[in-house]
Amino acid sequence: MVYLKQNWFTAKVLNRIAMATGLAGAETLTVTRRSTGEPQQIPVTTVLVDGQRYLVSTRGEAHWVKNVRATARVSVANRTGTAHFTASEIPVEQRPPVLTAYRAKLGKTVEGYFRELPDAADHPVFVLTPA
Repeated sequence: MVYLKQNWFTAKVLNRIAMATGLAGAETLTVTRRSTGEPQQIPVTTVLVDGQRYLVSTRGEAHWVKNVRATARVSVANRTGTAHFTASEIPVEQRPPVLTAYRAKLGKTVEGYFRELPDAADHPVFVLTPA
């Protein structure tokens, strides 16, 4: 599977600002790293579709995706608090409505990723069930 690597500025500066401020609706995903057992925090934006909350990887097969697959218990924090979930990956054929809603919510912020990775199979999607 493919992965669009982040540049240094995004990884070391912009992501931290997004998590600290909620920039562009960013939330903080915390997942356990599969190799060390330490927490990994990354900015994400979840989307609601038909009453279900989803987590989308715009960049493809990121490390956080592999970590979620290994340990499905995650937390998502935003300005209103922290919620704990069990994340379950959904099959490729179920992803289009979620990806459409995600793209509508984030607009131009994510369009470049979807131009480079146009196939739904390139974007892992997880449904979040309250834990």
